[in-house]
Amino acid sequence: MIKLIAGDFTLDAAAGDAPRRTISGIAAPYNVDATVSDGTTVRILPGALPTEGKAPRLFMYHDASQPVGVVTERVDTPEGMLFTAKISATSLGNDALIMASDGTIDQVSVGINPTKFSYSDDGTMIIEEASWTELSLVPIGAFGDAAQITKVAASIHQPEEEISNNEEQEPQQENPMSESVETPVVEATIPTAAIPAQPKREFKLPSAGDFMAAYHIGGDTFKNMNKAVAEYSASQRTALQAAAGDVLTTDTPGLLPVPVLLPLVQDLNFVRPTVEALGARAYPDGGASKTFIRPTITTHTSVATQSSELTAASATTMVIASNSVSKTTLAGQVTLSIQDIDFTSGPAMQLILNDLMGEYMIASDNLAADNLLAAANSSGVWDGTPEDLLKSVYDAANDVSANRNWMPTHMFVSVDVWAQLGQLVDSSKRPLFPFIGAGLTGQNALGASSAGSWNGTPMGLQLVVDSNFAAKTMIITRVGQGQGDAFEFYESIRGLMSVEVPSTLGRTMSFHGYVSTFAAIGGMIRKITQA
Repeated sequence: MIKLIAGDFTLDAAAGDAPRRTISGIAAPYNVDATVSDGTTVRILPGALPTEGKAPRLFMYHDASQPVGVVTERVDTPEGMLFTAKISATSLGNDALIMASDGTIDQVSVGINPTKFSYSDDGTMIIEEASWTELSLVPIGAFGDAAQITKVAASIHQPEEEISNNEEQEPQQENPMSESVETPVVEATIPTAAIPAQPKREFKLPSAGDFMAAYHIGGDTFKNMNKAVAEYSASQRTALQAAAGDVLTTDTPGLLPVPVLLPLVQDLNFVRPTVEALGARAYPDGGASKTFIRPTITTHTSVATQSSELTAASATTMVIASNSVSKTTLAGQVTLSIQDIDFTSGPAMQLILNDLMGEYMIASDNLAADNLLAAANSSGVWDGTPEDLLKSVYDAANDVSANRNWMPTHMFVSVDVWAQLGQLVDSSKRPLFPFIGAGLTGQNALGASSAGSWNGTPMGLQLVVDSNFAAKTMIITRVGQGQGDAFEFYESIRGLMSVEVPSTLGRTMSFHGYVSTFAAIGGMIRKITQA
């Protein structure tokens, strides 16, 4: 099944007469190229996705064991497939709705099975018809702004006010059905008019689940809950406790408003060049086991010329190796005091969570880069000259293709090697590579060429520059094509977790995921060292 991950979406919270527990947006844009989990580039044509038949289920992270709802409406447009999905009123559904409302999860991913398709000259799968089986909420996308969720209508259970039987209540005026009332924030409580002769209701401390839900929603919801808790705490203090001493602002630094200029200065770019080039693959069977088997052929069958009639034909038994691939857990955590949470705005808290997720991206890309380099076999030494670069790349391309008929597609380099390539000049001091676009394309002495063809030089390799590689790294291989891939990357992002620590008045939040790499064809992963 193909899983296309859509891009960032914006949020609108609905209340009043608007639908409850729903999300809406674009499931998949048409005529937009995307790289799926196995590395294949695909393009969905208009009208390829069905609007009738069994409704797709809504999952978390493409995990069938984590259903959270169902797609209730499908609208086909020339630009893409629009959808509306209803979130189930379950614990998992509540978590999904909270994370969608506060932006922790802001993307969707559509899972389809192509039934009618073809391939373009560049190997892109053109999908004309497909069955749509599921839609998933995911934190990281690949479609960019082409696919968005445009609306989140959230509903939190509201406690009913106690009304005295001795007082007559004025009937509330109803809005006409044709009108829609929307507010910019999803509120956990809805203000109502005061009820005459009614005593003030006793405030009950929120449960851990109520507090966590308000924290995830943020904004006025979290602010109001903190205010109510503070008022309750003040009402329970005795006179002796209140007179214990004067409390000055110097005793509680950070309470007074201090202007903060956003956005935050970000010294790290949370990108994954190596993982994006490899293509993240889904684990088999939803990733329920610690390991899985990736088979490879170690001995092929054989075909040879028959020596004479009725003589034995060539016979070789195929041997398949059962390679066990294990999972690596990547995780990070941050512990915050209740005071920091109480006195910090929602956007500031989101910066901490975004940084935690960004560090996961860097760690997963670093693991992929290290393991790719470790799996590479040497194809010679480059002395640093333009002439020897051509020979070195040719030698590596020959090692990749010899006896396999697969051509290399990518050149992975460290930042220092990228700088070396950009400074290479010919005998007339002209830059050897005047520009570096999608690939390393020689436009001068070496001429324009393509590594995807048997004719010409392998200078059309797609260049992947990654600071996670060790210095002087240059690797030439074939990846991200779906067939003949020499190196594979598997991933299952599990997302955020949170737990209270009452003994220290703190809350610990973590983000984790599982990743694996597998050198499927080691002989096609070639590295060029430097003298």
